Amino acid sequence: MAVGIESDLRLRLVNGSKRHLHLSVYDGIPARSDCDIFPWKGWVRKQAYLDLNYPITLHDRGEVCFGKTHILLSSLLGLWSRRHLLGENAQLRVYPNYQPVLSYALMAMAHRPEHSGIVRKNRAGLSRDFHQLRDYQMGDSLTQIDWKASSKRQALISRDFQEQLDQSVILMLDCGRRMRTMDGKIRQFDHCLNSMLLLSYIALRQGDQIGVLSFGGTERWLPPVKGSSAMTTILNHLYDYETSPFPSDFSEAAERLLKVQRRRSMVILMTNLRGEDAEELREPLRKLREKHLVVLASLQESGIGEMREKELRNFDDALAYLAAEDYAAERERVLAGLEGDGIVTLDETAQRFPVALANAYLDRRQSI
Repeated sequence: MAVGIESDLRLRLVNGSKRHLHLSVYDGIPARSDCDIFPWKGWVRKQAYLDLNYPITLHDRGEVCFGKTHILLSSLLGLWSRRHLLGENAQLRVYPNYQPVLSYALMAMAHRPEHSGIVRKNRAGLSRDFHQLRDYQMGDSLTQIDWKASSKRQALISRDFQEQLDQSVILMLDCGRRMRTMDGKIRQFDHCLNSMLLLSYIALRQGDQIGVLSFGGTERWLPPVKGSSAMTTILNHLYDYETSPFPSDFSEAAERLLKVQRRRSMVILMTNLRGEDAEELREPLRKLREKHLVVLASLQESGIGEMREKELRNFDDALAYLAAEDYAAERERVLAGLEGDGIVTLDETAQRFPVALANAYLDRRQSI
């Protein structure tokens, strides 16, 4: 199951007795879940079974527990009832939302990736790998012509190029307390995980490899992986990531990455940028930029945008608007300073973040 996505589960009620039974049923669903069917009441015929299918939406990733089923059995005349606790506890893995990945995959299969908002721009002039020689075609650039091969064949021969393969992309994920901010029904942290899945899928299709480094209380490292089974590896690595109540140490995270990843890579740091991060972020990102191409991808807080667009009706609304404007302006100053240091920056809302992150990767992968 995927977090935040409605799924269908089936509960089978078996009546082995010789009479019809009237039951009240409550399945042992996890605490943070949406399910409107329970408590369910109805009849189960004698010597028969009833399949109770119900939709449920889970809001926690990782290992979740479905407890035993609560049964309230009523007597024939309804004068008494008996409570039963049946079945066994069951553990279930809840993964990040991979629906954007599936949507992109289907569009890519239909040769329509542009419908997802992900744009592949023309990168003429950037470094590419030689692919093959072929006959000259009208419209080919003169720089594509292989004059040595043309002289041997006595006909114009063009060089074909393909985008560079086997690039390394490292996703640095902030697991600190700032990522616990709710955006809609799920946290910003989960929006980041969803975006990472989409980016990983696209990068693996490009022939690149993906690595993951987390910091801010959850410190884990997945060395870069590639190939047909890499998406499963990434999904199983990410599904139980959690935030912590601790602050994030950007300097320590940068030092760790420089030790474990020596090959030049595109490093994408995902966090929720704050105005006070200016000095704390600048030096670690400068160190990373000496070795890698660095992208700072920050999630905007939807509440700030709502306050800036809200109609002002009283003094409190005006104060909230000015506070939001000041917060946004301070954030923009930090981003402008990082861009001046040569850091690529991305600042988007959770809804636009997955596609914006994928486009940032496609636009700059040839610069690695």
